[in-house]
Amino acid sequence: MIFINYIVMCLIFGTTFLAIKIGVDTGAPPFFSAGIRFFLAGAILLLWSVWRGKARLSLLLRKEMVLTGAALTFGVFAALYWAEQYISSGVAAVLSATGPLMIILLQNRASGQKLPVSTWAGCLVGTIGVILLVVPGVTISFSIMWIVASLVLLAGEFCYSAGTVYSQRVIRRFEDTSPIALNAAQMLYGGVMLLLLSLFTESVTPASILEPKSLLSLIYLTTAGSMVAHTIFYWLVSKTNPVFPSTWLYVSPLIALVLGALLYHEPVSLLSAIGGITVMLGIVLVNLKSLKQLRGTNPVRSSTQ
Repeated sequence: MIFINYIVMCLIFGTTFLAIKIGVDTGAPPFFSAGIRFFLAGAILLLWSVWRGKARLSLLLRKEMVLTGAALTFGVFAALYWAEQYISSGVAAVLSATGPLMIILLQNRASGQKLPVSTWAGCLVGTIGVILLVVPGVTISFSIMWIVASLVLLAGEFCYSAGTVYSQRVIRRFEDTSPIALNAAQMLYGGVMLLLLSLFTESVTPASILEPKSLLSLIYLTTAGSMVAHTIFYWLVSKTNPVFPSTWLYVSPLIALVLGALLYHEPVSLLSAIGGITVMLGIVLVNLKSLKQLRGTNPVRSSTQ
């Protein structure tokens, strides 16, 4: 079940960079688009959890939900949506692949435990693979805004990494609460923060949101990207560790490449193929210990790799 959910999550997340890019390119305000996406997804999932008796609305009164929402949703997606105005979805995927490495560094610092050489090697191999994967199809125009957008996106990945490590502690603290409800609450808070940011920085018009491509992007990202994939991610963090589910950031450029070849007949170079194989090798190395643990019927929950 863990690996099936992981595959589904990777497939969905692998399409979100392009979906965000489509929405931004059609003129949708980035902060508003991200905010309404997560506010709607969080509200729907939380109300559903309350209706099923899996959570209480009092969950919204806990500071842990605010902090997690600020890191996992607001910090990450404010940076990503804004940055994709100036960089391609491929470059965004490459920079986002720094997430697992940041998580390992933060996790190692917090626990004080020494990580296996295979984990460090896997992060390095995976990062190299991502670069090899997208370089042939990415053209980079070096400009001040390109550099600023790249730095902003990396700052967002730091928020993602810190939020992921912190979220595992939150899940343990709220053992009696469904991970779906916890994820919904943090998305709701993150969505509100993004909408507040949009209120003070953007001019939102109905035409920019109701444009067909923009609307389809929003619907897809809200339902599949947030309600399904983010819920699976939170569930995987609760069942394994913060690093394993975060390796989707290594898989997403590979999925984007395959979709481009199949749907848009984009050429696949030998270098990209080598990069894809390298990415998969990196994922195996990062999760070598977890893979051994998860071969059994009862996966072992671990705070470190």
